[in-house]
Amino acid sequence: MARHHAGTAPGMPSQRQLRVGELIRHVVAEILARGEIADPEIEAMMITVPEVRMSPDLKHATVFVTLTAGGDASNAVKALGRHAKWLRGQVAHKVNLKFAPDLRFKYDTRFDETDRIDALLRSPDVARDLKADDDET
Repeated sequence: MARHHAGTAPGMPSQRQLRVGELIRHVVAEILARGEIADPEIEAMMITVPEVRMSPDLKHATVFVTLTAGGDASNAVKALGRHAKWLRGQVAHKVNLKFAPDLRFKYDTRFDETDRIDALLRSPDVARDLKADDDET
């Protein structure tokens, strides 16, 4: 039987997971903003970190990234992956945890999906259907 903390629904992250994820998000975002990674590929991209999800044991962190100025998301994820060990060391120095988590990078597709839905809602077909609905009432 799976255990979970009081007040936390099964499958939902605990308050500790959320808190640690947010601390790691701030550290990684700050490193990227300051240009502390000596990699021309990363320096050429504007990478943001909207979320970090922690495993229940806090030993693995999935760092979700987006590109604010376009670019190839898979290249950004690969480039960050090359520096994962160095970033892990930086996280270990700045966040007081028993174990420094392994960092995995993934491209966050939520914003792309939002843009796609917005474009659909603005399409002429949807506007026509909405106008037809208004005419019927």
